[in-house]
Amino acid sequence: MSRLRIFDEHRPLHPLRTLHDHGGIAAELAAVGVRFEHWRTEAPPAPGADADEVIRAYRREIDRLMAEEGYRAVDVVSLTPDHPDRAALRKKFLDEHTHAEDEVRFFVAGSGLFSLHLGTRVYEVLCEQGDLIGVPDGTRHWFDMGPAPSFVAIRLFTNPAGWVAQFTGSDIATRFPRHEAGHTAA
Repeated sequence: MSRLRIFDEHRPLHPLRTLHDHGGIAAELAAVGVRFEHWRTEAPPAPGADADEVIRAYRREIDRLMAEEGYRAVDVVSLTPDHPDRAALRKKFLDEHTHAEDEVRFFVAGSGLFSLHLGTRVYEVLCEQGDLIGVPDGTRHWFDMGPAPSFVAIRLFTNPAGWVAQFTGSDIATRFPRHEAGHTAA
């Protein structure tokens, strides 16, 4: 189940608010400039699926976003719990960073935990199958795929080079909950 928890940046163990319904999550995130949508996933390809197959399955939605937002590139990330580089890949995204472009992810299968540091609040978004999140450029955030990642995500970019991060040097992400064993505490 998708979830949004909002924390004061100095109280990482005590959420101020928790939401589970997509409409409420989308409204709360829209108020701070973050896109959150839920797409139908009738027969999602499984982790390890061919990237072309995944893109074909969601071509209409991808084309809509590319036309609306000017995205120029799309790719697929597909990780399974036995991926040999899973620990290194997880570590790459765990530190707070920003991007010069929006970070857009659609979870075709599985889940991941985005934490957005906006002002004095941290918005922790547990994205599940069918969720699309659009983190605006310049937003401080981090991402946790968990120690045994199992997900397929479509990524959209305005920069054809893809994912480029600028790390903030802050250790804030180390103080907040992780996406352990596929979930975090409710």
